[in-house]
Amino acid sequence: MNSSVLWEETLPGSSTWSHILKRGTALRLEALEDNCNVGALLLNADNFSERLNLPDTLKAQHIARLTTGAVLYSDMARILCSITDDTLGWHDPLGGCSDRTLVEKKYGASTYQQARNNWHQNALDGFLIELEKYGLNSRDLMMNINFFSKVEVHDDGSMHFIPNHSKAGSAVELRAEMNTLVILNTCQHPMDPDPIYAQRPVKLTLKKVEAPGPDDPCRTSRPENARGFTLTERYFL
Repeated sequence: MNSSVLWEETLPGSSTWSHILKRGTALRLEALEDNCNVGALLLNADNFSERLNLPDTLKAQHIARLTTGAVLYSDMARILCSITDDTLGWHDPLGGCSDRTLVEKKYGASTYQQARNNWHQNALDGFLIELEKYGLNSRDLMMNINFFSKVEVHDDGSMHFIPNHSKAGSAVELRAEMNTLVILNTCQHPMDPDPIYAQRPVKLTLKKVEAPGPDDPCRTSRPENARGFTLTERYFL
């Protein structure tokens, strides 16, 4: 895929970031340390009432993990983003995000006044603060993706976090099929058993990319995805 870099930056650990990813661009996330986690929310930037629907994303593609070839569906059966490249092979769509109670129980209370930039933050508050910048609130929350993390579901339905899943240099790339508000948070995964509160940065690279053609792997990976692309392309006619 031909592409040109438009922007690069480093997102520190325990931070929240947002950008309207334009149709025809892609966002590449690269872990700069082992065991990174990047929580993500996605919304249609032209109509915030349309947003990521992870249950439909998983059900339509018969999957319980995200990797190359998977697409991320909205609640209108359109495709917000496609995963066009992934060096890791497994990203978690099930584990949710941390909140203040969980973080204080696991790592202890720590305020900005006490610890400055090393204070113990949580993903839920980070997401809410970023949503408010766009006139949104807790009613607009949805299930989030956790890039670079792995959660297995056993036969009895129990969920198990897999430590040491990602290494520095692991990367995943999201191609925007719609103008998509992307909100990222780099707090630790809520199921991470690490007793140390860790802040792990990621590199963000924004690229210009070609539109998906009829033989695009994300389009052809599932019959449902072909229909999803048709609905998405019709939206822009």
